[in-house]
Amino acid sequence: MRNPLSNTIVTIKPSGIRKYFDIVSEMNDPDVISLGVGEPDFETPWHIRDEGIYSLEKGRTFYTANAGLLELREEINRYLNRRFDLNYDPKDGILVTVGGSEAIDIALRAMVDPGDEVIIPQPSYVSYEPCAVLAGAKPVIIELKNENQFRLTAAELEAAVTERTKVLILPFPNNPTGAVMERKDLEEIAEVIERHDLFVLSDEIYAELCYTDKHVSIANIPGMWERTILINGFSKSYAMTGWRLGYACGPKAIIEQMYKIHQFCIMCAPTTSQYAAIDALRNGDSDVQMMRDSYNQRRRYLVNAFQEMGLECFEPFGAFYIFPCVKQFGMTSDEFASRLLHEEKLAVVPGNAFGDSGEGFLRISYAYSLENLKKAIARLERFVSRLKQTV
Repeated sequence: MRNPLSNTIVTIKPSGIRKYFDIVSEMNDPDVISLGVGEPDFETPWHIRDEGIYSLEKGRTFYTANAGLLELREEINRYLNRRFDLNYDPKDGILVTVGGSEAIDIALRAMVDPGDEVIIPQPSYVSYEPCAVLAGAKPVIIELKNENQFRLTAAELEAAVTERTKVLILPFPNNPTGAVMERKDLEEIAEVIERHDLFVLSDEIYAELCYTDKHVSIANIPGMWERTILINGFSKSYAMTGWRLGYACGPKAIIEQMYKIHQFCIMCAPTTSQYAAIDALRNGDSDVQMMRDSYNQRRRYLVNAFQEMGLECFEPFGAFYIFPCVKQFGMTSDEFASRLLHEEKLAVVPGNAFGDSGEGFLRISYAYSLENLKKAIARLERFVSRLKQTV
């Protein structure tokens, strides 16, 4: 019998994040504390859940338009205009998707041909590279540097561009580092993007989780709107991970091709989730602020805890992750995370799960209660103290 598998898919490694989730699950130990999940610890606000329930009670269980409810697309545009000074045509510039992940996938499939290069700054979300490969593109990795607070610089981008480069993935605020790009950073890379006639896939799923200045989208930079597919969603800002709802916004010429892929592969995003999302956008600002304030409190606690512990760590200003360096202990990220799990029953994600440049770091999520974080830090401090005695 011939090989039933695609050569492309068998070369793609499984997600490095899932490895530690599986180990924790197999341990089946109630004493294990996990700081590995990139998911809000808050429940979806009740008024949003109530709108979903109401839609079911009213029998709204049919397919929506392929692009999503027009009412939702109009609300997305009002939200983006109100929060980030952006404007898209709800009829042909916005596509509602099954989470931001679908939007990433179909954007790449709509924009690249075999052999095109997609620049991916890392450490970053684990799906970018396999999605580029599955679209037939060649991923070109830029290894972001700790000394630059894991921001992408114009010089790094310039050095990575070739005549085959077509798309830059811009993953800020960043998972796993918590890094953000300020307006001046975006203006500098925008000049490189325009000069080389590139397009941008800007993943802004953590846009509401910025702790100093307000998030700036690269689509706001002059000359960038027509070059950018903006991706966002409801999972992180509104604690709606299980509702599986995201969206892509951009120029009509690109969105209409993404629409075709979505139409054939997905049909439409979940109807109940779409009705709930309308309420989230209309009435959820105070919920977002409450969650952001809570994350910020936890963020400040962890930054201070790592300083007192003697772990090198730049201060993250976005998302809900912190990325301490553990190179001083002479172990790989995997070795450190594995020993920490088995010796102190504390689960974190090794930084190399997000790219080779994450080696020597750990991703620690603070989407957990302050009480749990304090227990976790006590275990980590105990582990680090033992290691320092042997180094």
